[in-house]
Amino acid sequence: MSRIQQVLDKAEIEGAIRRTRVATPAVGVPVSPTAPGHSRTVAVTLDARLLAGRAPTSSTAEQYRALRTRLDRVDRRRTEHVVLVTSPGPTEGRSLTVANLGLTMAQDRERRICIVDADLRHSSQHSFFGIPETPGLSDVILGRATLDDAIVSVADTPNLALLPAGTAPAHPAEVLGTNAMHRVLQALRARFDCVLVDAPAVTPSADVGILAPLVDGIVVVVRAGFTTRPAIRDAIGAIDPGRLLGIVLNDAR
Repeated sequence: MSRIQQVLDKAEIEGAIRRTRVATPAVGVPVSPTAPGHSRTVAVTLDARLLAGRAPTSSTAEQYRALRTRLDRVDRRRTEHVVLVTSPGPTEGRSLTVANLGLTMAQDRERRICIVDADLRHSSQHSFFGIPETPGLSDVILGRATLDDAIVSVADTPNLALLPAGTAPAHPAEVLGTNAMHRVLQALRARFDCVLVDAPAVTPSADVGILAPLVDGIVVVVRAGFTTRPAIRDAIGAIDPGRLLGIVLNDAR
């Protein structure tokens, strides 16, 4: 991802859709929500693409700081403690956006941030930060681990914590749709100032529809020159307008 453009005003969404070119086919365990918790602190190895952490003075890192500022402005008008990030398809750069945004938000020393990898089908947050995938979210939901077992605090960024996806379940939608998932998010609300949920793409799975009622706001990531306009409209149409915060346009040149 070379550049991002943030569009977090619903009035700007249609304009962002017009600027997105048509894609060219490619060739070729719950805890008490009042418990303070004690997570593991580890030294992570940041992926080269996490420029918000590896190159904080770069132009790309500055773009993420601008995105953080836009979200902060939205947050002052509403209470978005849990923000779900999704995309129309699986290759718009959604997970990378979440990881960089989480790093940028955690650099604000006054706020505690948690990234939750809720893409139980194709998880990636653990690989971005060089931590084990398990134990993680699915293990907590299914009672195989406690939240304290699964959460990892980043040594070099003390205000940032990660909850990896965990062991891949046979039926992810059923796991995410349990009361235990609701209790996990409630516990995270109590521990952190902002929770960023890396969710799967809107289609073809039903996961986003299951998670949407549990969060406060939703951001859609699209990719200029790749995501088609019908795909953007379908994704936005599948989301409750009351929870839609706006979109992030990746690779805007």
